[in-house]
Amino acid sequence: MEKLSDLPNIGKEVERQLHAAGIDTPEELFRLGAEQAWLKIQEIDESACINRLYGLEGAVRHIKKSLLPEARKAELREFYRQHKI
Repeated sequence: MEKLSDLPNIGKEVERQLHAAGIDTPEELFRLGAEQAWLKIQEIDESACINRLYGLEGAVRHIKKSLLPEARKAELREFYRQHKI
């Protein structure tokens, strides 16, 4: 896999934001994880939403965000609640 947009849930806009946040490869995204990548995106886009966080988690897991387990979604919702600007 060479481009971020090759991952599930990562379209051109999210790929652009990841690059702007200093995340240039899928490997960097995997190493950081969804939460840390989302925080970096939030630094440049305060409107980063919970769906962006779900999408990043799905990308890390190589699945569509709609297939995330409910328990993981609950963890992500709590993370989002604690960190949303």
